[in-house]
Amino acid sequence: MASENERYDLVVIGSGPGGYVAAIRAGQLGLKTAVIEEDKIGGVCLNVGCIPSKSLIYASGLVDKIRHADTMGLTVGDVSVDGKKLQEWKSGIVNRLTTGVGFLLSKNGVTTIHGHAEFETKNSVVVTSDGSQQTVEFDKCIVATGARAATLPFLPIGENVMTYREALDIDWVPETFTVIGGGVIGLELGTVFQRLGSKLTVIELTDSLLPGTDPELVKVVERSIKKLKGKVHKETGATGIKKAKGKQIVTATDKKGKELEIESEVVLCAIGFKPNSDRVGADKIGLVIDDTGHFTVNASRQTNIPHIYAIGDVAGLPWLAHKASKEGIVAAEHAAGDTSSIYDVRAMPAATFTHPEVATVGIQEHEAQEQGLDVTVGKFPFTALGRALSVGATEGMVKMISDAKTDEVLGVSAVGYQASDLIAEAALAIEMGATTEDIALTVHAHPTWPESLMEAAEAVHKKAIHILNT
Repeated sequence: MASENERYDLVVIGSGPGGYVAAIRAGQLGLKTAVIEEDKIGGVCLNVGCIPSKSLIYASGLVDKIRHADTMGLTVGDVSVDGKKLQEWKSGIVNRLTTGVGFLLSKNGVTTIHGHAEFETKNSVVVTSDGSQQTVEFDKCIVATGARAATLPFLPIGENVMTYREALDIDWVPETFTVIGGGVIGLELGTVFQRLGSKLTVIELTDSLLPGTDPELVKVVERSIKKLKGKVHKETGATGIKKAKGKQIVTATDKKGKELEIESEVVLCAIGFKPNSDRVGADKIGLVIDDTGHFTVNASRQTNIPHIYAIGDVAGLPWLAHKASKEGIVAAEHAAGDTSSIYDVRAMPAATFTHPEVATVGIQEHEAQEQGLDVTVGKFPFTALGRALSVGATEGMVKMISDAKTDEVLGVSAVGYQASDLIAEAALAIEMGATTEDIALTVHAHPTWPESLMEAAEAVHKKAIHILNT
């Protein structure tokens, strides 16, 4: 714990992927820095988000592969899941990562202060921990407090009604698992438990799963859920919940007005998130929060009070860990005196670790159509990809969207096994202003997943080798 009224060059509130990255960069630049965390170092992402969820996603995928190993001539007995051991393994991964982050903070001269921080003045916060309080003063501050799960008033959390936080700690395989909200978090966790053996039901208010994602890609994910006997109710709104015979009964109304009752052992509420901008006492010092709950920031992530910055989920969409990290670097460098440091990103990649994965960067085909852009689209299916065939994962495709006049790559979308591994090259191409011809001319190692990008680039000009060009 810092001493009373100690002053820092920079105080970072929150130690998630935005906050701890900002603090480390500030330490590297010689700023006397403190990071304030009310929970665990690493924030939501490392402790109850990205890392533990991807660990469970990997494990569930492995279970699924073992169960279908007989297609490759591998005879395996019945696969059972020891939920408690699975959780121990997941927790071990989280502990290693968070310990590593703590080590890096310390070695870069960053002081860690535990407790809940709220602004007292424009240059100080009050930190509350275990009933005691202390004042921490600063010259500059970065707010990186993230977001929390949104809930429904008629869906109280408890008794097997959960948000993502509780669901990540389930140490058994529920017989039935119902997800309210067919977005990223709902489908990622829903497909985890489906592959572990749960009967999955998804309730989505809009007319599509993964709202905002290319419909052609979404169809592949929805088909996969239904192939494993899952049920999907679109344009359906949850209306309540009751308990009967030890099970949760979710009531819902579909688009035709039909009342549904869905029995489930576990219910996951995954309707979205709410920025934690309201938890730092912003109103006390006049920090502006817009109608969406985000701080208003400029290109350097300065708020309306120039020496106070905001990054990550409290600074606007998209809510992505890597976006927060990039903003953290920008804000820390600007706070250290580099006035040229700005958030200048042409293409923000995004990956959804459903089964199968979905990854996008830049503009998607349906967005180009909605905007009336003159584009050319090249598609390459994984059914023609040697790497996909060799591992038995041919479900999916890559789409490349280019400017019809300049051939510049405007966007790449992919769905399928390890689709997320393709998106870094695509993002680099867009950032560099590459054309599809540039990608097509680049020799890709064989047999690898990125070959699909080369083929999709060739398909833009109807020159793909391993498919018929129509």
